[in-house]
Amino acid sequence: MFNRVLIANRGEIAVRIARTCRALGIETVAVYSDADADALHLRGADRALHLGAAAPLESYLNIERIVAAAVESGAQALHPGYGFLAESEHLARACDDAGVVFVGPPAEAIEKLGHKGRARELALSCEVPVLPAIDLERGQEAAARAARLRAAATEVGYPLLIKAAAGGGGKGMRLVTDIAQLKPTLESATREAAAAFGDGTVYVEKCVEQPRHIEFQVLADNHGRVVHLFERECSIQRRHQKLVEETPSTVLTPEIRSRMGEAAVTATRAAGYRGAGTIEFLFDKDTSFYFLEMNTRIQVEHPVTEFTTGVDLVKWQIRIARGEEIPFEQSDLVQRGHAIECRIYAEDAERGFMPSSGTISFLKEPWGPGVRNDSGIYEGYEVSTFYDPILAKLVVYDENRELARRKMLTALENYVILGIRTSISFLRDLLAHEAFLRGETYTDFIDRHMKEWKDKAGETPPDEVVLAAALAEFHRKPSAAGQGKVAAVTPWQTEGSWEIGLGR
Repeated sequence: MFNRVLIANRGEIAVRIARTCRALGIETVAVYSDADADALHLRGADRALHLGAAAPLESYLNIERIVAAAVESGAQALHPGYGFLAESEHLARACDDAGVVFVGPPAEAIEKLGHKGRARELALSCEVPVLPAIDLERGQEAAARAARLRAAATEVGYPLLIKAAAGGGGKGMRLVTDIAQLKPTLESATREAAAAFGDGTVYVEKCVEQPRHIEFQVLADNHGRVVHLFERECSIQRRHQKLVEETPSTVLTPEIRSRMGEAAVTATRAAGYRGAGTIEFLFDKDTSFYFLEMNTRIQVEHPVTEFTTGVDLVKWQIRIARGEEIPFEQSDLVQRGHAIECRIYAEDAERGFMPSSGTISFLKEPWGPGVRNDSGIYEGYEVSTFYDPILAKLVVYDENRELARRKMLTALENYVILGIRTSISFLRDLLAHEAFLRGETYTDFIDRHMKEWKDKAGETPPDEVVLAAALAEFHRKPSAAGQGKVAAVTPWQTEGSWEIGLGR
């Protein structure tokens, strides 16, 4: 048992974990870097400890400092959230060595599943289908490695993917369509993998054309019980990073859902897993599915599962870490209704989803029945470029997909963020697209339908947005005379033009 948890993360996920801890009567300790001294996640914690400079290696990726902070604060457990060190076996082992409970799987399970080659071997050993793939050892001489690459490409066939063995998130992943691209693509993927994960090992995998990305949420305790909480479809992505997630998937029949769920449970059990995790599959247009990897952490998109199953996944992460037994069986779990999540990023979709930074000068967030906004921002918050650009997760729930889609459109229309560019306008147009209405949500959705997208909403700001921005500036700026009055400062005087965000 424990009554104090250190949250080794930042942003909206740290806020969300703290909220669940509070509901369980558990104190929380937040950590922060120089760039996050005024971050929202510090306000919801009982105590906050400074880690170091803004650079991740000096703060959120500093295992020694994070574990020391847990010990210093008297925290009996550490929750890694997602991102940063959430899938680090080194952090899990450091927690064990320090006598701090790691709210996640054992280090051995992370090590086994964190390397995609070993994870594929595990899946094969328990007869879970995988795509044809061949590892390329980084230690080989250049000529030998090039020869092995050509042989692997011939065996696997084009198109193929070169992928990083030690990580995910699209880092070190490259598409190859012909032999002329092989050598330069290998070099590029290897460099990026080494920079992102400290390991340049890559492998060649058969590329499925027009696939869907479908994942299954699993929970496993220390008492031998493993269950899945059904699927999430996460096919709509940019640069191999997800933008929109929903459940249930529009293409799974009850029979296919059952087979995929059984495969996810089998792989989870074989890994000796504990806690919440996600088994990711590629789903082919001929309804075949293939194991991709297992994410050994909570996922960004977990709220859609919570809406449709009624299970608080973070709560069960904590209760499992405390040694509790999962009280429900697979037959007790039921999907109800439909949930959609949109990730709100500080990005400029018109310019290749380039990160956007600056101060949020005005914020209006949506609310209402079936609307959940997991946010890490506030009016006046400074968005930096040091970390992942996700600002919030907007999630809606209704009795069917079309009602959920309409509710999401309304929520996005009522979401206003001024001062930076965001993905809100892009997401509105995406959910209104005919292909989305038809459920044709393949992984190439954006390249196929929205590659040349332009933000029409930004050309002429609606009157209410202009008024809101002006009033926000009017009330925020003190007068030059300093006599307690405010000056009527218009947004174009401070921002230089109408390029102030407007929900983008």
